[in-house]
Amino acid sequence: MGLMPSLNTPGPSHFHKGIVLAGGRGTRLYPLTLATSKQLLPIYDKPMVFYPLSVLMLMGIRDILFITTPADLPSFRRVLGDGAHLGVSFSYVTQDAPRGLADAFRVGADFIGDDNVVLILGDNLFYGQGLEHMLRTAASFPDGATIFTYPVNDPRAFGVAELNPDGTVRSLEEKPDKPRSRNAVTGLYFYDNKVVEYARSLSPSARGELEITDLNRRYLATGALRALRFGRGFAWLDTGTCESLLRAASFIEAVQTRQGFKIACLEEIAFRRGFIDLKQLAALAAKMPNTYGAYLRLLLEEEDESPQG
Repeated sequence: MGLMPSLNTPGPSHFHKGIVLAGGRGTRLYPLTLATSKQLLPIYDKPMVFYPLSVLMLMGIRDILFITTPADLPSFRRVLGDGAHLGVSFSYVTQDAPRGLADAFRVGADFIGDDNVVLILGDNLFYGQGLEHMLRTAASFPDGATIFTYPVNDPRAFGVAELNPDGTVRSLEEKPDKPRSRNAVTGLYFYDNKVVEYARSLSPSARGELEITDLNRRYLATGALRALRFGRGFAWLDTGTCESLLRAASFIEAVQTRQGFKIACLEEIAFRRGFIDLKQLAALAAKMPNTYGAYLRLLLEEEDESPQG
């Protein structure tokens, strides 16, 4: 198996299913999360969950599973529905207690079936030029697993990947006291279908959870783990604290105000990807008599004025 991807000419995608992990209790955000899911809190002008969901939609994934808690499930259904309005399919399953990130593949095994799958954490935000190309690169590999790393000042709070000069993974550590590198492992993972078997074989760690690092080590042990690196020009934000939530909102506001484009606008992505047509986009815009709806109506006007319109 050729592990390192071709960054120039990604092949066809082998990933058509995605999972958004949106469970947990959000205790670091108390009292904000006493009555609602962390992933439904706002990051500037959209619910947090829109941002990881937009990553899956950007790469053309239309079959998406949300894993959340029994208490929060009705709220997610109310916000997102079944996805038909966006030309996609949303399904839901509950996790009655936090049992670690790798538990997503046990809970979502029926959804995954015989397919490969992308997992993204519901509190992670990715933004940067070239993101779509990197997603297509990761999706072009039919076998193995792909993780994404990002340099951080203090990697002790993250899973850390030590990389070889050619970009392959040398070692993985979970929140090490003395990190071997500054490469934090982000909350975006591409796995082939072996992930279900591997997840079922994991034992809980000392803290009683199925660790995603242990799962990635299974791929590493067989030489089937590759890493792509987000560098300068990319933003990766983990929005699980009040401070990071504020920074993320400020970042989104600054970029959107400066550029005039919305980040993680699901309706726009659905339209650009051909999931919905102009008439469907107009119907969605008509339901929003605010600045968000005005943005969608501006998209309609630009399409009418374009040479193809």
